[in-house]
Amino acid sequence: MKPKVISTESIYKGKIFEVLLDSIREGKTEYQREIVSHNGSAVIVPVFADETVALVKQYRHAAKKYLWEIPAGSLEKGENPEEGARRELEEEIGVTCGRIEKLAEFYVSPGFLSEKMFVFLATNLAETEQKLEADELIEVKRLTFRKAFEMIRKSEIEDAKTIIGLILAGAKFGFNL
Repeated sequence: MKPKVISTESIYKGKIFEVLLDSIREGKTEYQREIVSHNGSAVIVPVFADETVALVKQYRHAAKKYLWEIPAGSLEKGENPEEGARRELEEEIGVTCGRIEKLAEFYVSPGFLSEKMFVFLATNLAETEQKLEADELIEVKRLTFRKAFEMIRKSEIEDAKTIIGLILAGAKFGFNL
């Protein structure tokens, strides 16, 4: 039988997430858990006709450095992950896709974070224009899977969703880490 949530208290509510304090009963044991509640994220591996992939470089304050990542963004409340992926693809790198395929979905850190990431492969890309938000200061770079995998091996790509997405998408095109 699943543990029962006795109560939930909101400790903090921000723009992207909320921190909750849950009191839980599991059998005869009661305990508390702090949970970061997040709507989830859409993650996209955009692969162009020449089999290059687009990465974005942006400053990540929690890591205190610039990181190379595949395009991604938080889902709006109730937003379908595929729709979110299409939206983020155009916002961040200025392309739309004719084909999109879900590669995986996973929890980022389920010990304290509810965020689930949905990873998509986007192909048949058509250039439009970026629709960046005011605080999105990003650089876009296209590279081969071979170069991306080299960057992973050299720890030049350190972002987990990016590593997972590139490995899964690369395998579809016959490239392996």
